[in-house]
Amino acid sequence: MKKEYFLLGILSVILLAAGVWIYQIISEYQKAEREYEQLQEYVKVEKNTRDPENTKPNVAEDDKEGEKQEETVTVDFAALQEINPDVVAWIRIPGVLEYPVVRGGDNSYYLNHTVQKTYNIAGSIFLDYRNERDFSDSKNIIYGHNMKDGSMFQNLHNYADASYMQQHPNVVIYTPEKKLTYQIFAAVVYDDRHILHSFDYAFADQRQAFLDSIYNSRNLGNVIRDDVSVNTDSRILTLSTCMTGQDDKRFLVEAVLISEED
Repeated sequence: MKKEYFLLGILSVILLAAGVWIYQIISEYQKAEREYEQLQEYVKVEKNTRDPENTKPNVAEDDKEGEKQEETVTVDFAALQEINPDVVAWIRIPGVLEYPVVRGGDNSYYLNHTVQKTYNIAGSIFLDYRNERDFSDSKNIIYGHNMKDGSMFQNLHNYADASYMQQHPNVVIYTPEKKLTYQIFAAVVYDDRHILHSFDYAFADQRQAFLDSIYNSRNLGNVIRDDVSVNTDSRILTLSTCMTGQDDKRFLVEAVLISEED
């Protein structure tokens, strides 16, 4: 009987510890969600409806609706950088995600710290610390967690569906000086090597080697658009997130710069 009570006691402790652990995780998720919702206040998105008479002729009705809708996005970087000087940009994929982007002194700190520098497992969306703050490099990498609650970069996994990529084709990066629009051309499962370490982007043959590694990775679940023009002179943006249960893999969404506006 004593043995049964002992085992019951151990089980109770385990269940209690598991409950506390689950509560802490949910609490962290909720804190991060509240913080990032508050930061949305510093971004204004205005929908502008175009005159139907100015829409292009011979366009399908669904496309006409999309043509009528334009948006103007204004980011209050002064306020965001007052909260944290490490804020370098705002990333927006309409209908998919939008977050402030920070850049730290390494690639570790913002894995588990929010934009307000609060410890949280959700971390931040952050630019590789080796990249320039103004996204002027030929290769820029932004990292974000694959959160189970659907936040941060979890939605990037939807790009494993070709139709999703067609519906959400562009990534827009707003910096204090510019608006950079990228078109997505690939979504692939990749190994966990550090891309900026593995390829020297100062050389055209190394830039080509990276592109080859993307185009040659035509495995199940990878989506590649051959109709999007990309070459060694292109400026590439990589969005990188992890794979659930596969610590040696990363899910990459690759996009090429198609527009740069002051």
